[in-house]
Formats: sequence, C-alpha cells, structure tokens
Amino acid sequence: MKKAVALLFLMASIVLGQAAKGALLKPAELKEKAPAVFKAKFDTSAGIFVVEVHADWAPNGADRFYNLVQSGFYDDQRFFRVLSGFMAQFGIHGDPKVAATWRAARIQDDPVKASNTRGYLTFATAGPGTRTTQLFINYGDNARLDRQGFSPFGMVTKGMEVVDKLYSGYGEGAPGGDGPDQGRVQAEGNAYLDKEFPKLDRIKSVKIVE
Repeated sequence: MKKAVALLFLMASIVLGQAAKGALLKPAELKEKAPAVFKAKFDTSAGIFVVEVHADWAPNGADRFYNLVQSGFYDDQRFFRVLSGFMAQFGIHGDPKVAATWRAARIQDDPVKASNTRGYLTFATAGPGTRTTQLFINYGDNARLDRQGFSPFGMVTKGMEVVDKLYSGYGEGAPGGDGPDQGRVQAEGNAYLDKEFPKLDRIKSVKIVE
C-alpha cells in the first residue's frame, strides 16, 4: 500500500513538473497582475530570506517577477555572479531550453523611483528595453546604478545575513574574471555550473507568502 501511494505521489510530481515547464515555455501567457505589495520567500542552500515587493516602485518589473515566481522559474537556480560589496545576481534558468525561450521576452523599462541601496532587488539590464529574468540584490549603496536605469522593485526584509553568506569565491564572470561565463550558463545551464563551479549557492524554491 505504501509503495502504491509513493508511486502515485511520484507520478503526480512528474505531471506537475511537466505542466510547470510547459508554462515556462510560453512567456506571453504569464502576464498576471501583481498585488500592490507582496512577499516572496527564498529557500536557498545558505538559508531563507524574504523579499517584499512594492509594485508602485516598478510595475513592469513587479509583474514579471510575480509571474516568474508563480511559475517556479527561479527554483533550482544558482547565484552565478556574487561580488562582495556589490551584488548577488541570479535569474538564468537551469534548463537551456527554458533559458533560451526567455532571452527575447523583454519587458518595458520602469522609471527609477527607489534607489539601489543595500538589500534592494533589481532587474539586470544591458540597456534600454532589455530586462527579462535576471535579478540582483544590492550588497551596498549602489545609487550610481539609479542613473543608469536600474529600477528596484523590492527589498530584503528578512534574512539579509543569508544573502551576505552567498558564495562569492569565484568572483567576476568570464572573460573579465574566473567566474561563470554567462554565455555558457545560457547554453549549458546547471550542468555547466555544477561541474565547473560546484560551490555556488542555489535557490531551492521561491514562493509567494503574502
């Protein structure tokens, strides 16, 4: 009986996993409006921290983050670029197929209302109109990023000491440093990171809690 229950649970988990992945392959369908204020709990290999999102700070960013969290996008990802005193970056999906799907799923820019100070969560950008899924948490006062169009939409309200503990030993990414090459992260996913950079901390899951 116990074996039958365990088998049913495994089959249900597989079905749910396949459904979630299917949703992640259709970015245009993930467009639910985010609540005005909500919290997301990050369960990571370094511990738990909580982010409080304020949609009025950056509406487009808040909506995108809300939908990505609801779909499980950030689960089992690595903090692939952690620079002491600067920031901790994540947001490239561990499955290259999913990552490729989202590379062109850009959102419109938000005016900068909050500042990139310690604990604030912001979408990474390569220039106007390029935000997709990558995020970073500021370690210090990075107000200079405000002038470059980086729009924070949330802040760590609990567990910043966990964020401070994320492994930073690999430093800047290639080719500027010895850390992960983002091109290879996109193309090879977690397989590349786990083999070449096994000390990276990872996100176990992210859940909306309020």
